Amino acid sequence: MKGGNLMAQIATERSESVAATVANPAPLGLSAFALTTFVLSSANTGLITAPNVVLGLALFYGGLVQLLAGIQEFKTGNTFGATAFCSYGGFWLAFAVLFIPPFAALTPYTKAADLHTALGYFLLGWAIFTFIMFLGTFRLNGALIAVFGLLFLTFLVLAIGEFTVNTSIHQIGGWIGFLTALAAWYAALADILAATKATFQLPKFPMS
Repeated sequence: MKGGNLMAQIATERSESVAATVANPAPLGLSAFALTTFVLSSANTGLITAPNVVLGLALFYGGLVQLLAGIQEFKTGNTFGATAFCSYGGFWLAFAVLFIPPFAALTPYTKAADLHTALGYFLLGWAIFTFIMFLGTFRLNGALIAVFGLLFLTFLVLAIGEFTVNTSIHQIGGWIGFLTALAAWYAALADILAATKATFQLPKFPMS
């Protein structure tokens, strides 16, 4: 019996040791999301004329790196973080595939109207998912409420811009995307400062 208790104690200590060595993956995931969103928003607002520059970020930083951050969130037991980072990592990978010629994902859309409608539904689906995630932030903190609230508006406005083929609405979605990126960077910085025990901290406004 004593041997069983000893083994259980050793197993617990090993588990706690492993858990203690797992760094917080949230700043990485938020940073990957923020930078990729920032560059795409530059294209959506018309500040850059060739959006191709975002494809590398969408594949590797916003896509692959954010996906890895989500997998690490599973290890920490954070269901919200795992769902968010893995999902948006998947979004960026899917977005890149749409606009990389060898995949020919958009080739079947021979009419411009059909292409805009298809992209509109693509963005609308992500708006719905983001709204679901937004509801999940209400018991977390104000920083994440801002990130997901702004992201929901970004997807929704961009979807409306595609459905209506309205450049002005599309540009508004781009500007909201800028705000989304800034909010995500703020949340990432707050976590980094907390992890490094910096002399000053940024509030995340916890809700519970």
